Amino acid sequence: QWYQRRVREKQKKITRDEFEDRSKQALLQIAENGLNAKLFYENPDFKTYISVVPVSGISGDGMADLLSLACDLSQKMLGPQLVFKNVLEAMVMEVKAIHGLGTTVDIILRNGQIKEGDQVVLSGIEGAFATTVRAVLTPHPMKEMRVKNNYIQHKVVRAAQGIKICARDNMDKTLAGMPVYVAKYPEEAEVLVADANKALKEELKSIKLAPEGVYVQASTLGSLEALLQFLKDSKIKYSGVSIGPVHKKDVMKASVMLQHDKEFACLLAFDVKVERDAQETADTLGVRIFTADIIYHLFDQFMGYKDELKQRRKEENRNSAVFPCRLRILPTCIFNTRDPIVIGVTVINGVLKPGTPICVPSKEFVYIGVVTSIEVNNKQIDSATTGLDVCIKIENIGGDAPKLYGRHFDENDVLVSKITRDSIDVLKEFFRDDMTKENWKLIVELKKLFEIM
Repeated sequence: QWYQRRVREKQKKITRDEFEDRSKQALLQIAENGLNAKLFYENPDFKTYISVVPVSGISGDGMADLLSLACDLSQKMLGPQLVFKNVLEAMVMEVKAIHGLGTTVDIILRNGQIKEGDQVVLSGIEGAFATTVRAVLTPHPMKEMRVKNNYIQHKVVRAAQGIKICARDNMDKTLAGMPVYVAKYPEEAEVLVADANKALKEELKSIKLAPEGVYVQASTLGSLEALLQFLKDSKIKYSGVSIGPVHKKDVMKASVMLQHDKEFACLLAFDVKVERDAQETADTLGVRIFTADIIYHLFDQFMGYKDELKQRRKEENRNSAVFPCRLRILPTCIFNTRDPIVIGVTVINGVLKPGTPICVPSKEFVYIGVVTSIEVNNKQIDSATTGLDVCIKIENIGGDAPKLYGRHFDENDVLVSKITRDSIDVLKEFFRDDMTKENWKLIVELKKLFEIM
């Protein structure tokens, strides 16, 4: 509190006034959400008011106050819950290889103790396993465990603190995010291994999977849960999950989606290694594997793949898509009356595109042909929308006898695009973004006209 006040008093008056104004605005916004809050050095009752600690994102001033307040409140209000108990509560945080030590495991020891020679049970990629602790290490005071430095070796370490352990074997297969067990007797190890396997299976089974979706793989249970939550928020379905490196069996599971929806025939690998045989199998089967160490990068890769696949499907189905349109013939713009028919028209409503089949409802739905080109001022265009006057060429594509302007239809007839049930389905599935509300209304009208169910 003294430090905060001293730092604030050193500021210029305009800075202090700005701080007062912004802090009041922040406290008001908190109050609007039904919560009472005060600046931590003005808080009369920590049980009644939430403490707000100002922190500078540039200089870092305030971080010491935040940590001090957290420790102070924990000691005052959580005292009974922070009492040491000789019941092991520990969690694997990270698995890393260190030169001279081999593969080590970083553990948060919340309660109980771990000593050199203990037989610990850890959850692994290939199942839980028991191993013997050969060294219990901690960093030097005021040093960071994740930064490379010399460690202090202990015979026994009591909670609560972060420790690093070295063991005899299988440490590289340890799963981060899973609890640590200590077997007091050799016979107990087998029971704890079974419990650890059961706990992991229950965790994975508790994840709600969709019948169709991507296959997700992550390095730890925590990162898997984070990725799944992100996919859920992004409305991306997932049909299978796993932890650890990507193996051939994982690709085989993901390939099941090839029979349902190719969009989901892919594997999102977050912060894990892809084995060579898995990549070769994926290339053979046509399963895409996306890898990244950052969730957002993985999301961007998958969304890019979805857009690419959507565009490819769009091109494949372009000839089957018939956009709705109504055309009025311009009687002064009849350039050719027989195949190919070249006439001027006004788009009454809808959108006219090359490849659109045209028919005349007023003449028993006589089929004229397909629009092969659209021109405005002697320049070809890709589409014509409502109100536009264009010149179109209609060619007779198919086995029907060519139709003649003036005999089979004339300027008094309205031309419409010949839609079908299949063409409507293609529009719905692949060209929904290209359709407007007015176009869908016209589709409904033409469905009634053509008596399409």
